[in-house]
Amino acid sequence: MKNRIICCAMCLVMLVGCLCGCSEAEKVNKNISKQANYFETERHITVYNARTDKVILEAEGLMSITNNSSNELVCTIKTGPNTYKKNYIYLNSYTMYVVEDITGTMTDPYHYKLYFHTDILPDVEVKS
Repeated sequence: MKNRIICCAMCLVMLVGCLCGCSEAEKVNKNISKQANYFETERHITVYNARTDKVILEAEGLMSITNNSSNELVCTIKTGPNTYKKNYIYLNSYTMYVVEDITGTMTDPYHYKLYFHTDILPDVEVKS
């Protein structure tokens, strides 16, 4: 009788362990996301025009990223000990973005860069 109770208890413990257990990758992914939301990791975002294969915008810094219901990428960037900036990047069917974690290269914890890539040249009138 004791053996059956012990066997049932061990099976129950194993079942609970299997149901509640997370893989190492899931734990790491959750921890990295949490660190990014607390502005502890530096990221690099690149936004592409998928139709023309051109880079539209790049941003770099300590940032938290979310998507809102207005089809926008919301980037909250830490620029100082208690200062933040919020940028909205509108996403449509022709835009896509890539986020890269670049924590290993951080030198200044409160900097960020924002680059707009445009190929629009001003009209120039040449007179001879």
